[in-house]
Amino acid sequence: MSAIHWRGVLLGGLFLAAQATTVAAQERELLTLEAALARAGIVDSADEPPENPRLIGPRAEADAARALVDQARLRPNPEIAFEAENIAGSGAFSGLQATEYTLSLSQRLELGGKRGARVRAAQAEARVATLSGALSVAQLGRSVRERYVEAVAAAARLELARDIVERNRELARIAGVLVDVGREPPLRSLRAEAALAEALAELEAALAADSAARNALAALWGEAAPAADVPSVFPEIEPPATLLASPSALRLQIARAEREAADAAIARERSLGIPDPTISAGVRRFEESRDQAFLVGVSIPFPFSNRNQGNIAAAEARLRAATAREAIARTDFELEVTQARGQFLAAEARVETLAETSLPQAEEALRLVRIGYRNGRFPLIEVLAAAEARDTIREALIQAQEDRGRLAATLIWLGAQ
Repeated sequence: MSAIHWRGVLLGGLFLAAQATTVAAQERELLTLEAALARAGIVDSADEPPENPRLIGPRAEADAARALVDQARLRPNPEIAFEAENIAGSGAFSGLQATEYTLSLSQRLELGGKRGARVRAAQAEARVATLSGALSVAQLGRSVRERYVEAVAAAARLELARDIVERNRELARIAGVLVDVGREPPLRSLRAEAALAEALAELEAALAADSAARNALAALWGEAAPAADVPSVFPEIEPPATLLASPSALRLQIARAEREAADAAIARERSLGIPDPTISAGVRRFEESRDQAFLVGVSIPFPFSNRNQGNIAAAEARLRAATAREAIARTDFELEVTQARGQFLAAEARVETLAETSLPQAEEALRLVRIGYRNGRFPLIEVLAAAEARDTIREALIQAQEDRGRLAATLIWLGAQ
């Protein structure tokens, strides 16, 4: 057997191994986008998945902020004090005969609206934490959609690589037959086998890329094992119809909530500059005469140098910064929406052109050239050129569909409310 035939047998074995991998993949259940979102904890599912570690942190931060609201509502605790005077002195104060015992209870009174200002500031911080947690969920949803689209693109490229291997294998077989009957020089057969070898190498790379994309998708819900296979057909991901006129977008809500929290912090710091009196009442016992007497008292801090002015100034500066960030967030948000929507429409138009015009024309051209090649009317190089042109369009279509899916995921994230 010639070296050409031995090479063909080897390449055929590699192709059969790739086909076996294909059959095994088809037997496994395909993972839909809805199922991926459910596994990540973005949408509800009948089968409750384990809690996603990526959502535990944001939700715990929101729970902590709500707990601080409850803490802010609490009033200062009363204080109880016990004193013993004139103990173990000298002369008339030796021993415990002249001892005086005092038991008192004191309570600090919050003035200046401290409690209300503290509660409002804690509520504002809790709203920021709650909105940030919701934004984290939206960001995770965006990542799931993007990585799912990337996994589908990898599956589509893998399918394309398999088609190319199958086509080149057929071309190599036909070239071998034509060489054997003397209608083609041996160089044609070598060229076809080289193209098949290159296609098999691309298939191995596509298999690795498909596995890596599924691993990246499964990592979003904390699974070490690769995700199930995904279909090679891109899902329909529809972005929101309107975004620019929606002030309820999460990013704008967070910027507004941060400004409101900074404003509430100023009121809290100003209230802390007002001194709080402490009143006390108690009873005193005189051991020598066995007499008792009541006592009352009041103490007020004297704000001579510390009037909390530094914290007030810092809170006012934070408010200015938060106000500026809110304005920037609105401007950046509108710009990102405009750019993402424009890019999405461009990708959608490109998908439509490639799928409805370019690819059908390339498929028809390849079909005609392959018929002519079988009949000996066209050389092998014409078939390879037509096939390469068709494959280039298929790759461009996959890329355009991937871009459209990623941009749709971005628009959904931008429009999260």
